[in-house]
Amino acid sequence: MVNILLLCASGMSTSLLVEKMKEVADDRHIAANIWAAPAKDIAVEAKKADIVLLGPQVLYMRDKIAFEIGRDIPVVMVPMREYGMMDGASVLDLAFEHLDKKH
Repeated sequence: MVNILLLCASGMSTSLLVEKMKEVADDRHIAANIWAAPAKDIAVEAKKADIVLLGPQVLYMRDKIAFEIGRDIPVVMVPMREYGMMDGASVLDLAFEHLDKKH
């Protein structure tokens, strides 16, 4: 089971993207726990994550978030195009690309 956390400013705007990613994961028979949270909750939420994806609205916090959670968990920006289109397949692929690099 892979644990994918999406962070945004409030945790609300990523909820649709999370649902799209879950649909793709189910279609591909991928065991994944995918959830959204506000960036302010990173200290608690990152403990449960294998990778952290950042929505474009928290780009300015990337370095702070990466420092806070340490080197073991990849922190990856979701490109604006994929985020805006709520492209669950592309974002799920992005997560696995970075998880594969980690191992």
